[in-house]
Amino acid sequence: MKTFKSVSERDTAAVAAWLAERVSVGDVIALYGTLGVGKTAFCRGFIRSLTNESEDVPSPTFTLLQTYETALFPVYHFDMYRLKTPDEAYEIGIEDAFAEGVSLIEWPEKVGSLLPRKHITVRIDIQNDERVITIEGVPQ
Repeated sequence: MKTFKSVSERDTAAVAAWLAERVSVGDVIALYGTLGVGKTAFCRGFIRSLTNESEDVPSPTFTLLQTYETALFPVYHFDMYRLKTPDEAYEIGIEDAFAEGVSLIEWPEKVGSLLPRKHITVRIDIQNDERVITIEGVPQ
């Protein structure tokens, strides 16, 4: 387990870039935290570290999924907040994403047992005036 402190979106992006250097095809990253805590900012930093600083990385709240091609692997950015049942994740291609690239999943609790047992957990909490980012399950 690694713990980082962040006082800005730039700090959060640096932590995300650190993680992006350590993942490979098939890795699933589950992002936990309350609404507005910085899950999408983390994903944006992760994706931009693999593409470029100006990559448009909107929240997939309404589309549920955004896909990004990188030199290493595709990145699938899911926002499961609006799912009514875990089975709806099949309709947006969660199985293919798990097999073909790296998946970032905001609101992973919404996919229930579809979340692989072996996954990376990113938990973002606010303590005082900073975010505490805890990452568990990073491949060695």
